[in-house]
Amino acid sequence: MIGEKKDPRKTFGAAVSAMAEEDKRIVVLSADSGFSSGFKEFAKAHPERYLECGIMEQGVTGIAAGLATTGKIPVFCAIAPFVTCRNYEMFRNDLGYMGQNAKIVGRNGGFTYSDLGATHHSLEDFAIIRMIPGVVAINPQDPGEIRQASRAMIEHDGPVYMRIGNPPIPELFPEEPFVIGKGRMIREGSDVTLISTGTATAAAIEAANALAAEGISVELIGMPTIVPLDEEMVLASAVKTGRVVTVEEHYAHGGLGTLVAELLAEKHPTRMKMLGVPKVYATSGPYDELLHFYGLDAEGIAASVRGFLAE
Repeated sequence: MIGEKKDPRKTFGAAVSAMAEEDKRIVVLSADSGFSSGFKEFAKAHPERYLECGIMEQGVTGIAAGLATTGKIPVFCAIAPFVTCRNYEMFRNDLGYMGQNAKIVGRNGGFTYSDLGATHHSLEDFAIIRMIPGVVAINPQDPGEIRQASRAMIEHDGPVYMRIGNPPIPELFPEEPFVIGKGRMIREGSDVTLISTGTATAAAIEAANALAAEGISVELIGMPTIVPLDEEMVLASAVKTGRVVTVEEHYAHGGLGTLVAELLAEKHPTRMKMLGVPKVYATSGPYDELLHFYGLDAEGIAASVRGFLAE
């Protein structure tokens, strides 16, 4: 139901567990956090396909690569910075370089683990993972996209990184099949293009609605795939509006905003503003307060768009 909030971790765990009932190749790996990733019932039902490895994310990544060579489809989900930063070399060499069919899922992405501080924030995951050749990077925007992106991730032949958050998130769209590399046109407009991804999309929708009430026509694109980017949709909208704003729960540079900027610089130079977290170790506190502090709530996004249009 549109507007209903659901736990992204449980939504993800239930989706993969359901697929694992159909596909016996799916194996779930844990680094001492599998139950928090939504796999408690799966572990009970299929102990032979649930491998608890302990806190050794580098080793788990290697195990995932090894399982993939045998025809298994390993799914390794843990706290986002621990499956991207901590094990980057293994991700790069064991999965990317070898082209292994393994799925790495970073939960509590962005700063949705808000109260645990900078060590548990993941604000550079897309910036580093996008540099590994051949790795798909996905950032679903609502529970329906999490379910469908999980299926697309499993069906894709090759390494995939998917990020999900922590707090409950609302259903934003009617559920439909997820196509890797395809953006979502949420709202058509003519004054400015706003491109959002992941948990930032709910606030972007609210901001676009508020701006529309003021007479500002926002073209809102939801971008649940970071790599590969939907270049055709971005370019068409940039040509139409002449101004582009990106918003993401990530450092302002290095992720979605940088990918869009690189595309536009090469193919259609366009005035642009990138909204995200400045390059600092983000503070800690209640999640909603962090969003407001960094201007990533609806109020902050709308204010930034207004300022950009006034320049």
